[in-house]
Amino acid sequence: MQNTQSLNINDIKEYLIKKNIKPSYHRIKILKYLKEHIIHPTVEMIYKNLIKEIPTLSKTTVYNTLNLFVKNKILIELIIDENEIRYDINTEIHAHFQCKSCSIIYDIEIEPSCLDGIYIQKNHKISEYHIYFKGFCADCIKNKKCS
Repeated sequence: MQNTQSLNINDIKEYLIKKNIKPSYHRIKILKYLKEHIIHPTVEMIYKNLIKEIPTLSKTTVYNTLNLFVKNKILIELIIDENEIRYDINTEIHAHFQCKSCSIIYDIEIEPSCLDGIYIQKNHKISEYHIYFKGFCADCIKNKKCS
């Protein structure tokens, strides 16, 4: 399966077609934004940045498009802070670090083998997992913005 991060912008339309998603103008622009801004944005962030370029865009369209992309495993949802959902175009196994001062979320690469040996009683089956850390990023520590 091709990771969307490795796509050229010109290939987004074909990628969506392969995922059985109609490549509407709004969907292409939203996926392009996510590819170019790997900042784990919220719906609000995406909307505010794209409305300047696409005056006909609605928040409902952004929500519906993101939900469609999550359903088709193009994106994953991050719920690190219970008050917001962020979206990640990197669907590979990785963890996240969120700065408690500036709220930026960083990807942390992890080896899938670090999950080997996790024991769950009663023959449960894990279908989803989330690994995240909170603390202070290097920039906030340098600028003494950590409290």
